[in-house]
Amino acid sequence: MNKFFRNKTILITWGTGFLGRSLTKRLLKLNPHSIRIFSRDEVKHFKMAQEFNNNPKLRFLVGDIRDKERLKKAMKWVNLVIHAAALKRLDILEYNTEESVKTNIIWTLNLVSAANESWVEKVVFVSTDKACSPVNTYWASKFVSERIITESNYSNGGKWTVFLSVRYWNVINSTWSIVPILRDKIRKKEDFLLTDERMTRFLITEDEAINLIFDAFELWIGWEVFVPKLDSAKIVDLMQAVQKVNNYKAKIKKIGVRPWEKIHELMINEAEWPRVIIYRNRYIIPSLIEKYKNIKKPSYVLEWHKANIEKYSSADSLISVEEIIKKYGQYLKMKE
Repeated sequence: MNKFFRNKTILITWGTGFLGRSLTKRLLKLNPHSIRIFSRDEVKHFKMAQEFNNNPKLRFLVGDIRDKERLKKAMKWVNLVIHAAALKRLDILEYNTEESVKTNIIWTLNLVSAANESWVEKVVFVSTDKACSPVNTYWASKFVSERIITESNYSNGGKWTVFLSVRYWNVINSTWSIVPILRDKIRKKEDFLLTDERMTRFLITEDEAINLIFDAFELWIGWEVFVPKLDSAKIVDLMQAVQKVNNYKAKIKKIGVRPWEKIHELMINEAEWPRVIIYRNRYIIPSLIEKYKNIKKPSYVLEWHKANIEKYSSADSLISVEEIIKKYGQYLKMKE
């Protein structure tokens, strides 16, 4: 990775968000030429510049991901793009479908076009388990975005830009993920809200998410969706773990499953699994289009094997309360 990112110019869309800031911290250690932080919120740009002590390798670019011309300007002389921008509040997006399409789908088309026209080397799209078997507006927009990224490897007009995706669940300590919400409930001495005792979710740390993105850059061919092998847990067990590490007893109030929620999350669905391959601790989903094209096989092809699975669900690989505390306890504790 030192060699890969050295002297490269990297653009991160929604670079002022949790993932963008985390990526920036890691990338700065790898001696890039510069990192361009793209976001439309100038206040967050200002705060991030202060957080990183006005590091001269950081470039703060105010702009809207919907604006193709602004994106093209931001991508000039860029080598690598990490595309993390999205509208994500699925409850709000159910009432704002048009905005979800404009931001989560049209922006992907804009980014692909701008990257091709700017001769960017590689683009990694940060997808989500929500792209797998979508049941609401947000999930459907991520499903389409992921397909756009994959298909763009075959319709790029002879340009050399390579597009690929990584798919994973919300990072355990990211903004609006469940752990910060539970810690906030403790801080306010409020009840924990549980939708259903059967509900399960995947667990992924900040480092695991970044490593997945870095792996995608290193191993890329262009038709892949990279999916990590992850632990999962019952939400009620995660609530118990948060209480134990913070020495707090909360009352758990059941509120019922909301219309847009699933009991278990899917990372790979039944339609995808016949073509899934395993490489080390990653599942890799080849493109459906790949079978029609005589494309170059990746260098790691000799090490992979077919995955003998029918689906990849958060109902699988469940860990206990004690295991949650042992492996993820540092992320569950209240911050000073």
